[in-house]
Amino acid sequence: MGKLIRQIDRDELPASVLTIPEDLNPLSSGILMTHQACWIGDTADLKACRKGRRTGITWAEAHDDTLIAAASREAGGDNVFYIGDTKEKGLEWIGYIAHFAKFIEGHRPEIWEAEEEVEYEQDGKRIVEKYTAYVVKFASGYRCAALASRPAVIRGLQGVVVIDEAAFHVDVRGVIDACNALLIWGGKIRIISTHKGDLNPFNDLIKEIVAGETDYSLHTYSFDDAVENGLYERVCLVKGDTPSVEGKKSWYRKIRGSYGTRKAAMREELDVIPREGEGRYISLTLIENCMTKDYTVARWSPPEETFVDWPQSKRREIMKRWLDQELQPLLREFAETVAHRARAFGEDFAMRNDRTAIALGYTADDLVRHVPIIIELFACPYDQQEQVLFYLEGYLRPLQKGILDANGNGMVLAQKARQKFGAARIEELVANDSWYRDHSPRFRDAFESGTIRIPQDRDVRNDIALMETKDGVGKVPRNIRTDGTDASGGGKRHGDAAVALLNFHAATFGEIVAYDGYQGVPRDSLGGGGRRGDFMHAPPDDDIPDDDKWVKGAW
Repeated sequence: MGKLIRQIDRDELPASVLTIPEDLNPLSSGILMTHQACWIGDTADLKACRKGRRTGITWAEAHDDTLIAAASREAGGDNVFYIGDTKEKGLEWIGYIAHFAKFIEGHRPEIWEAEEEVEYEQDGKRIVEKYTAYVVKFASGYRCAALASRPAVIRGLQGVVVIDEAAFHVDVRGVIDACNALLIWGGKIRIISTHKGDLNPFNDLIKEIVAGETDYSLHTYSFDDAVENGLYERVCLVKGDTPSVEGKKSWYRKIRGSYGTRKAAMREELDVIPREGEGRYISLTLIENCMTKDYTVARWSPPEETFVDWPQSKRREIMKRWLDQELQPLLREFAETVAHRARAFGEDFAMRNDRTAIALGYTADDLVRHVPIIIELFACPYDQQEQVLFYLEGYLRPLQKGILDANGNGMVLAQKARQKFGAARIEELVANDSWYRDHSPRFRDAFESGTIRIPQDRDVRNDIALMETKDGVGKVPRNIRTDGTDASGGGKRHGDAAVALLNFHAATFGEIVAYDGYQGVPRDSLGGGGRRGDFMHAPPDDDIPDDDKWVKGAW
């Protein structure tokens, strides 16, 4: 525990605490509503609750937390740490703790304001940050403490950790991920929240629990559940009003009616149904239905921030190693699966911010578009982007079409691709509303009809979900960026995979151009070691010019 600064006066506590009747004993029979008792009764090490607003779960959790901190070690006592989304929520929770403790220890304990310190690294720099915490100490030797919402804070804790309104934390992903470290030494985690949109990491966690991918015990309590269990009557008890049938109906209508035409907000906050992004072009459900675990996102990020300043030979060597070890097995499988079918690709260019994305795929006989591989390059120097693109050449023959982002610095790489693959097969795209008007609806139709298959990946999904109707066309807004979640670097994204996939999809409608003098080169003739009659798909060595290695017209 950090340095204790001062005692908190009772009149500093929120109204939600001050309005609790002084004689309201939480240990009395019938005080807890059914869903509150159910939540407390679940002793699982990992449990999560998706709830409607003001349904009393935080209050019930504080009840349980007080009992845990007041108990001896032999009786299962432990420290409890509360991480709310705001400082005010922490003060509210600690106020509940003090009220409940009065009936357990015989007196209202003091609430202390403490100064805590957390140390973490950010962008390679050591950061030391101070923050305010609220603490109640028990005779058992344990304590309840309301701390700041910082992932680094959570990683240093041991005991029971309560993450309240998890969906509203500034760094939701970091807060949830940090909880995992607690389990090593037997910690317990409670994650509680109302929803904040369907792309929120809290909703991702809920979906993982439902799918059986993580071991949390899941509770769901809507506003109507709480009303059925006596929420209105509890409100009357706190306010000193007499409950009545008509009063309950009027109160219920007022709560629902306060949302007016904001039906999606009402369903999210009261009915526990996360709302989709406003104006979303392709729904989350449609996107996820077209994803498969059989397809892959291959990600590269530089080994160091100074990678761009390394000698060219060293940069090429590092990239070549990744291409040979990580990407080539995927490309060989792709080439063997596609066989003689024409391939297509779409690319979105980035360098310092966001990431370059390349979507590789083909159109099957049933006209379903398949994208077995998406390549993402984070903070990748231009030379290495060209190196990657040229490495792909052998796996993209025969090429139906490639569409590359030719905006800004992307026009140089797009031109290089045109010279490499041929002007008839490469489109240097500077997309305008007319282009989006032609191609975005067909892209959306592919998800609606289930005629596209893409890798199952959270960032890819979130990129596509960024698309919205703007000026009558579907596209990724210019001014919106999201945080990446991948292990290769995270960082900001700007719908990178969505643009690459849209460009790929548009490329699959391109006319297939015959290759002049094209002939397949058997693997056996070049020492490829493949089955007789297989075609050589391995790319040329980057360090040998094409004209020196390949007979003109062989490709």
